[in-house]
Amino acid sequence: MSTLKAAAGRVQKTLEDRGLTCDVREFPESTRTAEEAARAIGCEVGQIAKSLIFRLPETDEAVLVVASGVNRVDETKVARHLGHDITRADAAFVREKTGYSIGGVPPVGHSHPPRTLLDRDLQAYVEIWAAAGTSNAVFRLTPQELATLTGAEFTEICRA
Repeated sequence: MSTLKAAAGRVQKTLEDRGLTCDVREFPESTRTAEEAARAIGCEVGQIAKSLIFRLPETDEAVLVVASGVNRVDETKVARHLGHDITRADAAFVREKTGYSIGGVPPVGHSHPPRTLLDRDLQAYVEIWAAAGTSNAVFRLTPQELATLTGAEFTEICRA
């Protein structure tokens, strides 16, 4: 862990504290987008568990949506599921609420734990890969481990 960048090291510590044996891996190339991550890892784009942060304007809370890399999140479905309107979060909001920058937001280890929704399509894969705090760090886990880590359920939140 000592060779990891600070943000990736925080994610590794969170995983270890939660009893997971996942190892954060840093790549020389970017893993900022689902396509870049899949290319660096050598997996399908759908196996990338991309983290998107939205904002609940009424309460200024963050909502984390973890979606399959091939899917587009349907903001109307997310809002309906939450029972509240949502807006896209800007970079400053994401940094403030999660402690991470866009392109490296992990599904765990946030400075303010967000409400979380998981894309049910991630369940189609035996293993998935999630961001680990920086734009070139990821970790491998199963969809069930993701649900356990986040305390969230899988739901239909993407466009058909």
